[in-house]
Amino acid sequence: MRSTDPERSPQRERARSGLLRARVVLLAFAAAAAAVVVALTVGGPSRSPANRGEAALNANPNLDPGTRLSGAAPTFTLTDQFGRAVSVRSLRGRVVLLAFIDSRCTSACPQTTATMLAARRLLPAGSAVELLAVNTNPAARATSWVAAYSRTHGAMHAWRFLTGSASELEQVWHAYHIEVSVTDGRVDQTPALYVIDGRGRLAALYATSPSYAAVAQQAQVVAQEIARLLPGHPKVGQRLSYAERADPGPSTAATLPSVGGGTVRIGPDGSPRLYVFFSSWLSETINLQGDLEALAGYASIAAARHLPQLTVIDEASVEPDSGALPALLGRLHPKLPYAVAVDRTGRVADGYLVQDEPWFALADASGRTLWYWDAGIEGWPSKSALIRHVRDALSAPAAIRPPTPQQQRALLADSPAPLARLHRQADKLLGSARPLEARIQSLRGYPIVINAWASWCQPCKQEYPLFAQASTRFGRQVAFLGVNTLDYGASYARAFLSAHPVSYPSYQSADGALPGVGTVLGLPTTIYIDRSGRVIKTITGVYDSLGALEGDIQHYLGL
Repeated sequence: MRSTDPERSPQRERARSGLLRARVVLLAFAAAAAAVVVALTVGGPSRSPANRGEAALNANPNLDPGTRLSGAAPTFTLTDQFGRAVSVRSLRGRVVLLAFIDSRCTSACPQTTATMLAARRLLPAGSAVELLAVNTNPAARATSWVAAYSRTHGAMHAWRFLTGSASELEQVWHAYHIEVSVTDGRVDQTPALYVIDGRGRLAALYATSPSYAAVAQQAQVVAQEIARLLPGHPKVGQRLSYAERADPGPSTAATLPSVGGGTVRIGPDGSPRLYVFFSSWLSETINLQGDLEALAGYASIAAARHLPQLTVIDEASVEPDSGALPALLGRLHPKLPYAVAVDRTGRVADGYLVQDEPWFALADASGRTLWYWDAGIEGWPSKSALIRHVRDALSAPAAIRPPTPQQQRALLADSPAPLARLHRQADKLLGSARPLEARIQSLRGYPIVINAWASWCQPCKQEYPLFAQASTRFGRQVAFLGVNTLDYGASYARAFLSAHPVSYPSYQSADGALPGVGTVLGLPTTIYIDRSGRVIKTITGVYDSLGALEGDIQHYLGL
């Protein structure tokens, strides 16, 4: 169940992990280029004069007020979605908004894209503003990929989505300090959005948030910075409050409009509910039409088999235009036996902790999340698999009481020597990422689970009892390790460990870089490593149930 305390909400912690990650990048940028001026504290980035006095902006974890930069913007030439060469130098005289986008992205990139398009719409027509995006997907570099993404997101003629050879793209990433990590085909990159002034100099940097509801607010922040750089400083055509609003989650009743008229009620109603979130642009990467039709099979048997009612929600906050969804549904045959609700503000997606699309979430009768499924990564489940997941989640224990340290020691007695050494270091905060790399090498022959966390991360606290339970159950076969990263300091980490006992130690990585493993770009993150030391799966996001965690351990590690 989502906490009602805004200081401890999962959305706040999820957003804070992304923003803190970007701040680490800013520190690296400042160290690499003396011309870049960055005033940075743990509490937040520096405020630009245009936003000074906006206390609500600084307090909203889903928004970045921006960090002022200076110095020449690195130049490059790449190819846009029409096959034309585009040079940053050729855009002098225009304010440039530069983002880094995965050409096959289904998670945070649509929010970044929507933010860019909305920011320009807030400025007077004819303003000298250029929108640029650089491809971060090394496996989808063809012009056709950036064209397809541009077309499905309504940006074909609104921006220039640039791509090139692998070496050309890597040079640009490096020049702008963008970290790109690819695991199981999924691309994670630094969520950076740069503003470059008309003289070709860096002006500001924003860390874009995965929040759907924050798109309009962040667009206003960015538009105000662009207006500051334009001749005459035109007024921004919108004045939204920057205050964070409570988002309706599974435990809160709410009503959404339905496609074709009417409304759909969501939230607790005395019985479990299954939710599926999607957007029409997913048809570019999956067979969305067929998948929506396949859901009809589940909906038609749900009542007879005592399965949860199905509620399908279109995430309209990142739809390219209002006609995209009706056009998609009009092509479906036969007519869907379920209503499709529309989340126009993005607040429902945020309330249900949607981190990707398509996204499945199961809530019990009281509104407590029992299970989620990231279909953007794992694939759309078949009807039989969906029924199995739902029934398994419904039959799982309602609460998990983690074993005490004494119980952990008793249950893990006589473990193999390499694992026993881990258990003797339970709850210890050990060295840096380099010793972690050596530890992983010493554990060859044993599968490994690494959990990355921070003391401020509420979802990390939420799932820690699950790791305490799972590490006790599997600790005689599997090596568990923690990584404390993107945190305030060792004292905070040690306090966290003393309050959340587990049967294994944690290492430290200030910036999320794990040599030989990859880079942590969000919290919490769980990494699965096979017996040969090969990373086989990286999952960013909170585990909501012990069944989901233990199921993944067994599945990915072959137990």
